[in-house]
Amino acid sequence: MRIGISILNGGEIATAEAIRKVAQRAEELEYNTLWTFERVLYAVKPQNPYPGTPDGSWPLMFRRMLDPLDTLMFAAAQTKKIFLGTSVLDIPYYNPVMLARRMATIDYLSNGRLRVGLGIGWSKDEMEAMGADMTQRGPLSDEFLQVMRAVWTQNPVEFHGNFFNVPKSYIDLKPVQKPSPKIYLAAFAPAAMQRLARLADGWNPTGVPIAGMEQMFASIKEMAKAAGRDPSSLEMVVRANLKITDKPIEKDRFIFTGTLDQIKEDTDACKRIGAHEVHFEPGFAGGPMTVDTWLKRMEQLRTFV
Repeated sequence: MRIGISILNGGEIATAEAIRKVAQRAEELEYNTLWTFERVLYAVKPQNPYPGTPDGSWPLMFRRMLDPLDTLMFAAAQTKKIFLGTSVLDIPYYNPVMLARRMATIDYLSNGRLRVGLGIGWSKDEMEAMGADMTQRGPLSDEFLQVMRAVWTQNPVEFHGNFFNVPKSYIDLKPVQKPSPKIYLAAFAPAAMQRLARLADGWNPTGVPIAGMEQMFASIKEMAKAAGRDPSSLEMVVRANLKITDKPIEKDRFIFTGTLDQIKEDTDACKRIGAHEVHFEPGFAGGPMTVDTWLKRMEQLRTFV
């Protein structure tokens, strides 16, 4: 099982020097992947809770965000071999042709190190700010993924759908990875899991109990088989939003919360149910972190895998 670590693109700690230190230290520690995340704003009075924390609270680091793709490009320039991923970008906020080009550029300039994590978004406040329609996220995402694949793998490329139209055109810039970088979807509803099974390379769950992940991933594989795909080709990359405590949590423990020993138990359980990678996010819960604290956590967590 691979191991990844989130890079600092949110909060006051997110600086060029911090990103450089974390990226280079992660490579020295032989982490497999660096991950960024995306938030557009921090709603003063949120219309809906954040699904990635036990109590639904929005992490304070959402208030100050570096662009996730620009951060990966910067990290690519500081490293040589570690993979670079997004967990996740929200599809309704983007145009697929432009996003495909930006991602192909990262893959090309990093010599084939991009991992693509996408979701359909959850924040009503962000949807309003971006002019996105929450009611159309599903069908729009189906076309979005097809357009991105087409841009990456066809030349000339052409696509005509209900949401996107690409006239027959040459787009010569292609990713280094063939046929394309791996796409992971943060899918939890049945329709989203079906989309993953048909169009993506893997699943990027967060906040799901071990038994739930095992059951859901088995269902996704069955859906892939029914769609004529090889289910063994799908990967599960688990995002671990950490909340580390000094004392064990004995009752109603949310996954990846508690002492380091309890978090290691969750990591081992992910491996047991067939996860291909666990990537740790140390900064979502608790008080402010320093770069030194982040680096120390990276060393501790690296021993888990």
